[in-house]
Amino acid sequence: MRIAFQGEPGAYSEAAALRFSDHADLLPCEAFEDVFAAVASGKATHGILPVENSIGGTIHRNYDLLLENDLPIVGEVTLPITHNLMALPGTSLKEVRRILSHPQALAQCERFLRGMSGVSVEATYDTAGSAKLVKEHKLTDAAAIASERAAKVFGLEILRAEIQDYSDNITRFLLISRTGETGDHVDKTSVVFSLPNEPGSLFKALSVFALRDIDLTKIESRPIRGRPWEYLFYVDIPIGRHDLRCARALVHLAEFARSMRTLGSYPSWKSRESAVARQGA
Repeated sequence: MRIAFQGEPGAYSEAAALRFSDHADLLPCEAFEDVFAAVASGKATHGILPVENSIGGTIHRNYDLLLENDLPIVGEVTLPITHNLMALPGTSLKEVRRILSHPQALAQCERFLRGMSGVSVEATYDTAGSAKLVKEHKLTDAAAIASERAAKVFGLEILRAEIQDYSDNITRFLLISRTGETGDHVDKTSVVFSLPNEPGSLFKALSVFALRDIDLTKIESRPIRGRPWEYLFYVDIPIGRHDLRCARALVHLAEFARSMRTLGSYPSWKSRESAVARQGA
């Protein structure tokens, strides 16, 4: 298994990939688009993408890319996130005039950053990439927000540990591949659909799940490009698409949805953890 991820070594996506498979071969990519390209071309068997954080919310770009690419979701990982402020060895906190990190990490450390007077905040392409910039450019006035592993990889010193706003900071990642998952272990399905702009259309769409006692674990709307004020709806349901209830709900939804696509049916992280625990028992 070779998993492509966005970022430098030490990125949280790398940690999520290793949490999914601790013996996987890893392929760093500069951008999320490159992760999809690596999987589509066969350079990697899988790609891993952050899609939502319990503090910062949704990473919208990756929802758009899931729709733009025909690569099914085959798994998920949840990863506790701990942010650390790091700088070149010997740098003191009072010397820091710039803080670099990915926009999501900056949003997750907002309270800490508000307490840093006289310091500018700069968004970068990656948390670990920020640590790399500080190291390679010898930025004596700058610090990065990244993982503990990133500090070790790039030889930086942690000035403040665990600076995220909330301790229960968790990011959910999705795994993509060229072929979908099958089997009894599949217990989660992600679907995207659009609806006619008519009264009650969303109510009708959601009722196909409610009538069959199917829960919705997530619903997210995204604008349809080129069609102002019209939206796509991304839905996660905790049931495999080969389950009869799920199959019937999706057939029912297709009757009045303008468009519909199943992005993947896959094992939830909870079910994967349980399976691993049973194997180790």
